[in-house]
Amino acid sequence: MDKRLQGSAATGRDAGRRLPGRPSWWLGGAAAVLVAAGLATWALWPGDERPDPRSRVYTEASACLLTPAQGTTDASAAPVWAGMQQASTETRGKVSFLEVDGAQTAQNASTFLATLVNGGCDVVLAAGEAPNGAVLQGAGQFPQAKFIAVTTVDDGKSLANVVRVTDSDPARVTSRVHDLVAEVLSAKGD
Repeated sequence: MDKRLQGSAATGRDAGRRLPGRPSWWLGGAAAVLVAAGLATWALWPGDERPDPRSRVYTEASACLLTPAQGTTDASAAPVWAGMQQASTETRGKVSFLEVDGAQTAQNASTFLATLVNGGCDVVLAAGEAPNGAVLQGAGQFPQAKFIAVTTVDDGKSLANVVRVTDSDPARVTSRVHDLVAEVLSAKGD
């Protein structure tokens, strides 16, 4: 071998086992440090400390509210919605609302009323002039449906499937709606 190359190539029993000019313990040490750092990171990483989300399990019972265009913020609908929510909390029945979009007339509201009845609501509540007009005009078309008309006007007419809540005090309306809706949701949810 040429004397100029002597010492640059591995010879003897170490030939082919290590990289030229690098001690083999460096590789093993670097690998051990990487493994230790990975394990330490994994062990010290903060866990998911958030509690498991709680989902609400509902029964099959449902109560639906037909409201004017302002939805549950409407002065006539807000106490009704509050009573429905209280009843839902107690019975685990579902409650929902649908706003009458467009013209605020009984004729226009009747389309939205039919949507709720055909959608499987166990009881349909109405708050506001147009929704109540739709219930009072259309209740006969849905004899199997139950309705609660929350209105301050009592025309004296009686419909077999319509209960009227005619109180003007919001707290009493909420209480009465709660009682009526809880009764329906409890009976259906059992």
